[in-house]
Amino acid sequence: MVTNNEAESRYEIHVDGALAGFLEYRTVGGVLALVHTEVDDAYAGQGLGGKLAKYALDDAVARDVKISPLCPFVAKYIDKHPEYRVTVR
Repeated sequence: MVTNNEAESRYEIHVDGALAGFLEYRTVGGVLALVHTEVDDAYAGQGLGGKLAKYALDDAVARDVKISPLCPFVAKYIDKHPEYRVTVR
């Protein structure tokens, strides 16, 4: 399950109640800068990074916010899913 932990400025993904990964962000001038994605090694290879990226991008689309994909993982995700390019500043 992915949630937006606004207090920590990051999207988090939990598996069986445990924090499995996160995507840090910063809001700068109305732009959502997606800074860093990290998934715990114990959960590697399960597609959790992609779920985090999709959730963050869908959230930006829903809120009509432009994003800046500073995180290389998110930038690569957008390359593979061009429908999200419209959100890039």
